[in-house]
Amino acid sequence: MQKDDISSKELEEKLYKRNYNKNGLDLNPVVSLSVGVFILVFSLYALININHANRMFELVRDYIITNFDWVFILSSNFFIVVCLFFAFSKLGHIKIGGVHSDTEFSNFSWYSMLISAGMGIGLMFWAVGEPLYHSEFIPPIFEHSNNAYAAMATTFFHWGLHPWGIYALISLALAFFAYNRNLPLSLRSVFYPLLGDRVFGFWGDLIDSLAVIATLFGLATSLGLGVQQVNSGLSYLIGIPNNVIVQVILIVAITLIATISVVSGIDKGVRFLSEMNIKIAAFFMLAILILGPTGYIIRLFSNSLGLYLNGLISSSFYVSIMDKTWQGDWSVFYLAWWISWSPFVGLFIARISKGRTIREFVLAVLVIPSLLSFVWLSVFGGTAISLNAASDGALFNVVQDNLPVALFEMINILNMPILAGLLRIVLSVLATVLIISYFVTSSDSGSLVVDKITSGGKLKTPASQRVFWACLEGMVAAVLLLIGGERALNALQTAVISTGLPFAIVLIVMTISLIKSLHVSQRKQKRIRDINKFKKIMEVIEEE
Repeated sequence: MQKDDISSKELEEKLYKRNYNKNGLDLNPVVSLSVGVFILVFSLYALININHANRMFELVRDYIITNFDWVFILSSNFFIVVCLFFAFSKLGHIKIGGVHSDTEFSNFSWYSMLISAGMGIGLMFWAVGEPLYHSEFIPPIFEHSNNAYAAMATTFFHWGLHPWGIYALISLALAFFAYNRNLPLSLRSVFYPLLGDRVFGFWGDLIDSLAVIATLFGLATSLGLGVQQVNSGLSYLIGIPNNVIVQVILIVAITLIATISVVSGIDKGVRFLSEMNIKIAAFFMLAILILGPTGYIIRLFSNSLGLYLNGLISSSFYVSIMDKTWQGDWSVFYLAWWISWSPFVGLFIARISKGRTIREFVLAVLVIPSLLSFVWLSVFGGTAISLNAASDGALFNVVQDNLPVALFEMINILNMPILAGLLRIVLSVLATVLIISYFVTSSDSGSLVVDKITSGGKLKTPASQRVFWACLEGMVAAVLLLIGGERALNALQTAVISTGLPFAIVLIVMTISLIKSLHVSQRKQKRIRDINKFKKIMEVIEEE
């Protein structure tokens, strides 16, 4: 039976001595080279025959989503239940990093980074399009006489407790094994109770390589698809052409900013940008709330939240039997995406969460981002639904034909009689700045995560290495855009989502490993508290 804790010296002997430490680098050559080769092979495959690549990945994705939809649905519910068990049981008193550990970031900084890394850019992209789509094509969950309530409750379902339950579980496991067990801050560490020292060899390298590939491809996909929205905004504002060349230039610019941030590190670069994102987003949201149909938005939020909470259990366990098209395209698609995205988000959250109790951690990660997402979605989704009804479906026609421009089109038809032209420009500029800023935050935090994994889980690595991974993300997105445009990015996105099934199984196994280790830690912390109490009693007796 292996030990629970690993000393720094043992880590150096078993893992870090394998690292390549020349030319300003400190990385695991097996993980780094295998990832590099895989990316090269994939890019060549896409270059040779993008149509065949698209067909193959779509077949794999459709097979997984159609035949294993129940795995995604039931496992995501299981993750939420486990998180709540951790929070409200005696295990909730366990502190990440040990009894005497302190928090590294303030609550505001912590929440800002959680949201920015977790789904900030996704909320910018989908806040208008998804509620509007569900209001036109009523989903089979949250059936209600009012289409708008059902549409918004469904959107809450996709962006609320389920994705954050996945993130909370994997980030808790990573943080616990890194800070309480002195293991590397890497996905391999969560399997130490099951694999023992084998996590420092081939099996650990394989696990980390899969995590890096999913992270790099996920980030490259988001970066590539996201610059299309930025390009749409700039085209609307100043008439810049909307084409691949402009989008590649935007990727280069965003990657450059991300590189500056990633060199600055988490405390300066990522934290500063995340806090700025939240402040700009709050101002932008309040402006839309005031200028838009305020009363309608508030009523929609209240009624939709009630509908979501009331039907949460039945909707969470809904598995379509006959026609699986809607659930495959939306709910299962999202769950597969969240799970495949979880190594990146989970590791980043773990990195910034030292010093918090499990109860504080779980409730904060589950509840705060979900509620903020609900408010954001209600403001933009509610405004879009109201404007669409007033314009006889004109906004929905835009969403169907050109989703990236939906947010800017909503701003364009917003009823603003006072200084309307100037306000539209200001709001569009804010939206564009916010989209760019969220992409920079995703890129720099993703680069930090990839850097941590490829270095074997080290917390401190050379700046040049972080720059390398930031540039590689941008290069992959740019190359795929040049090779096949949106088709290549869709192939990449489909490939990433296909990793959701094996990662769902990995998360279930990881949960068993975490429960086992948490019980051991609970007993240790209880012994420490008992010893401290005994010492205080003895001190009082000696004083008397």
